[in-house]
Amino acid sequence: MGIKVRTQSKKVDKAWLNQHVNDPYVRLAQKEGYRARAAYKLKEIDESLGLVRPGQAIVDLGSTPGAWSQYLRRRLGTDPVTGQLRGQILALDMLPMDPVDGVQFIQGDFREPAVLQMLEDVLADRGLARLDLVVSDMAPNLSGISSADAARITDLVELAVDFAVRHLAPEGALVVKLFHGGAYDPMVALFRQTFRVVKTFKPKASRDKSSETFLVGLGLK
Repeated sequence: MGIKVRTQSKKVDKAWLNQHVNDPYVRLAQKEGYRARAAYKLKEIDESLGLVRPGQAIVDLGSTPGAWSQYLRRRLGTDPVTGQLRGQILALDMLPMDPVDGVQFIQGDFREPAVLQMLEDVLADRGLARLDLVVSDMAPNLSGISSADAARITDLVELAVDFAVRHLAPEGALVVKLFHGGAYDPMVALFRQTFRVVKTFKPKASRDKSSETFLVGLGLK
């Protein structure tokens, strides 16, 4: 919020705000205590493929404001005896994120080697040699220049795939956000080279006008 769009009229801004407030997923998120409607995108993918199970080790990339971490935390659940989270979740984002119970958050830019090393050090400290699931809602700031945007999207997806290859268990899974455009076909091809099974999703919770889609890779080749 708080971003001013000078090229558009106040009427357009009001129309967007009205659509947002009346969005059924926004209302559902408020009712169920999620920080963003994005939780339902991951929920739909998970319910279709059964990605999230108690006991897993999971990394959430591009986690702020924390809706995906909230969903993951609820799905893993709590041990009735110890009261501890049944699994481990590490979250990372450039922007700050309000704490989510049971989730360890690292603030930093995933594209920076020092930040990536920090994340890997935490994994090592926790004895997480292999992850069960990596989810990425990371997206670059799009400029509207197709070639530049494709390069930015490609960079993030390639980094996520490289991280997954080095840290996923053989049967692990990777979920990334992608946009239709110049980066789409090469990234689908990269997933097919890397994973045994590749699925594409356009969740119902994605806005109709959005070009976003999600790629899911299951089982490393």
